[in-house]
Amino acid sequence: MLSEKSTATVRATLPAVGAAIGDITELFYGKLFAAHPELIRDLFNRGNQNAGLQKQALAGSIAAFATHLVAHPDIRPDVMLNRIAHKHASLGVTREQYPIVHKYLFEAIVEILGEAVTPEVAEAWDEVYWLMANALVTIEERLYAERQVLAGDVWREWTVAARVEETADCTTFQLAPADGAPAPSYKPGQYVSVQVELPDGARQIRQYSLSTSPGSAVRAITVKRVHGPAAAGPDGEVSGHLHARVQVGDTLRVSAPYGDLTLRDSNAPVLLASAGIGCTPMLSMLEHLADTAHTAPVTVLHADRSPADHPLRGDHRALTHKLADASAHFWYEESAEPGHHTGHMDLGAVPVAPGTKAYLCGPLPFMRAVREQLLAKGVPAADIHYEVFGPDLWLASA
Repeated sequence: MLSEKSTATVRATLPAVGAAIGDITELFYGKLFAAHPELIRDLFNRGNQNAGLQKQALAGSIAAFATHLVAHPDIRPDVMLNRIAHKHASLGVTREQYPIVHKYLFEAIVEILGEAVTPEVAEAWDEVYWLMANALVTIEERLYAERQVLAGDVWREWTVAARVEETADCTTFQLAPADGAPAPSYKPGQYVSVQVELPDGARQIRQYSLSTSPGSAVRAITVKRVHGPAAAGPDGEVSGHLHARVQVGDTLRVSAPYGDLTLRDSNAPVLLASAGIGCTPMLSMLEHLADTAHTAPVTVLHADRSPADHPLRGDHRALTHKLADASAHFWYEESAEPGHHTGHMDLGAVPVAPGTKAYLCGPLPFMRAVREQLLAKGVPAADIHYEVFGPDLWLASA
């Protein structure tokens, strides 16, 4: 995949580029948004930009891609590319936007690294960029074709049919197509993008997991209101807008469903582990397992601050009880009830059936801890799948 000449150059310069990639991406975004303010207004997550999270994610993906190419120049890292492509498709990213990113990214590289960027170095990293960009374009256009939408035209008007206050900070919005046409199909675990117009005119976009089974009569998203100081960042613009302003009868612009963390159809045992609002894709999977009368063991694990903070707790319990062979284990940092656990999730006493396929969703420290425990219990790494809400910082810190 990566030419022999470029492989040698990238290998030699990867430490320098990797050490400077944070500065490069910060300068890149500054240049990009100065030239194209519509991108920060209507496409990129302003909250993640302000907190520096998107910069970390971009840096991590570029470094991870280049490192993979150097180690395996003839093998494409499809797992990473698919995850990014699904995010891009849900935002309506198009082929024409990649040259714009290239222009300002390489201006930033030259400005930060200076004379170290010889023509040979520039050519090698240019090859890395276009290998990644062209691979993403190919996957994204396939995803658009599968949804039968024109590239970038993923949006549709949906009406809020019901609004359910799940906890003090979590609200479920049940949605129906505003045009009355059939709702698109999706796979358990997938998400949609929701675009809202904010008071300053910006049309900000966020992704939310579909929290019901594809077989459900409704489409639903459960939105947690983001309180900035508690999350070391600003208040959530879109979550705050949805909680404060969107009522039954209102319309929302919603994308086609995307997402690569989906429940594999098999008769294997399943383990669903979540924390906080990470339960939403797990509940879609759990409801699908119940709808399809899954008979193999299903282990449901969830961690939260308290029972009152546990969104969709009743659904967690009811769907588990519908299955032929399932058990639920809940951990609460405070106020645990009889029959549940106090503290952080500990799988020491939880049986894990041989051949289990595990799915994780929650904060990164939580998922890392659960993954380590599953590996210690003999679950192969290839059978542990995860979903990150927001920028995938697992790459940035790997």
